[in-house]
Amino acid sequence: MANEWLLLSPAAAFVLAALALFVIDAFAPEDADGGLLAAVAAVGGIAALSASGVLLLSGVAADGVELFGGQLVVDGMSLLFTFIFGSVTALVSVASVDYIRELPHKAEYYLLVTLAATGMSLLASANSLAVVFVALELSSLPSYALVAYLKRNRGSVEGALKYFLVGALSSGIMVYGISLVYAATGSLLLSDVASALGGASADYPGVLGVGLLMIVGGLAFKTASVPFHFWAPDAYEGAPAPVAAFLSSASKAAGFVVAFRVLVVGFPIGTIAGTLDWVLLFQVLAVVTMTLGNFAAATQENVKRMLAYSSIGHAGYALIGLAALTNAGGPGAEATVLGASMLHLFVYGFMNTGAFLFVALVEHWELGRTFEDYNGLGREAPVACVAMTVFVFSLAGLPVGGGFLSKYFLFAGAVGAGVPWLALVGAVNSALSLYYYSRVVKAMWIEPPAEPLGIERYPTALYAAVLTAAVVTVLLLPGLVVFDGIAFEAAASLF
Repeated sequence: MANEWLLLSPAAAFVLAALALFVIDAFAPEDADGGLLAAVAAVGGIAALSASGVLLLSGVAADGVELFGGQLVVDGMSLLFTFIFGSVTALVSVASVDYIRELPHKAEYYLLVTLAATGMSLLASANSLAVVFVALELSSLPSYALVAYLKRNRGSVEGALKYFLVGALSSGIMVYGISLVYAATGSLLLSDVASALGGASADYPGVLGVGLLMIVGGLAFKTASVPFHFWAPDAYEGAPAPVAAFLSSASKAAGFVVAFRVLVVGFPIGTIAGTLDWVLLFQVLAVVTMTLGNFAAATQENVKRMLAYSSIGHAGYALIGLAALTNAGGPGAEATVLGASMLHLFVYGFMNTGAFLFVALVEHWELGRTFEDYNGLGREAPVACVAMTVFVFSLAGLPVGGGFLSKYFLFAGAVGAGVPWLALVGAVNSALSLYYYSRVVKAMWIEPPAEPLGIERYPTALYAAVLTAAVVTVLLLPGLVVFDGIAFEAAASLF
């Protein structure tokens, strides 16, 4: 029992932080600047990532440890993704100190962040379709409220309403799909579902196929994949920029970790290909998602909206981890490409969070949201603009940050798995992304401002969060070798 509680310590860190925020809000509801609330939320995130890192390095869950009758499983993949959730939560909590300093309901804001992170950490360990759905709702419901946090802002409320309506629809579709899978297999545990597939696919192929298709639809919503992506640009643009960073990084990673486990463990392609070839389905989703995301981003004039469409494009890159599981390259090749997808999401958590936090910095200065509004910013805030340059070039795959290596591993993994055309599509889309990312750099460093920018103060906490994300992004270029073995081993354990 003691070991079980130890394995649950990363998720428990988020829970304890949420409980502490409840108590603080009850006894000191008039916390003026929210510094204490932000510190508690950030400490919760740091504790979660620290506990995850210690458990990863100790190897106590290397082979996977099932808890509560197999409902939860703690393994390398769940700990790696909880590390991501902890990192993003800490960065967003620190950055939010300055961003929401003059806004009400600070305690509720940080509570929603920590509760959403709790749901994400449970999603990473979910080993049952029932737990998947409950954890998905626990992470989604606070997210709807966070997007609508600027309740007097029409864009914030509109984005939250679209997010909620599409989310409610996708949740309904997903839970109905889960019920169909249960009807066909008689179980909700992923291992039992996989064991029952041989008979179920023969007896109820239509029921099982429709159920799995509905589940894939719910997962596509969570990862903002086409055609369930259209809520994302409006939600990210209307939400407070730190919330957009949280959703586009942590929430997206949560969607992918549950997709990896549900599909690879519960519906192995070798046994269900005759009912529904989900690898072919994800090949189509990957190509369409990365292409539409990048082309849409290239047409934007609003930097925040550009980053929103860019995040859809990166969902397409991460989908390669599932789209390349064709059995053409053998189990080793499959583990490599799936591990590479995990690595890309790991690096993406820092570089994308940092980019959105830079947008939060610009919004804090009330400079505007278009590329033109960024003109000459490099002269007024050179350090922050260097950080933004690192973020966007790393997102594009240039060798200035960990994004270069993660994309290299991902595309090389696709080639090794026998789908080189998928790597080619990804490389072409990466080249296209360089166009719209470079527009940000050009505006900051080359274009002259139409009028003096007049930046009067430099918010310490927000600056610190941006610079921390930039430093980590750069260090991951040589330092990704520390995590690649963990990611590849975590992927291999799923097969």
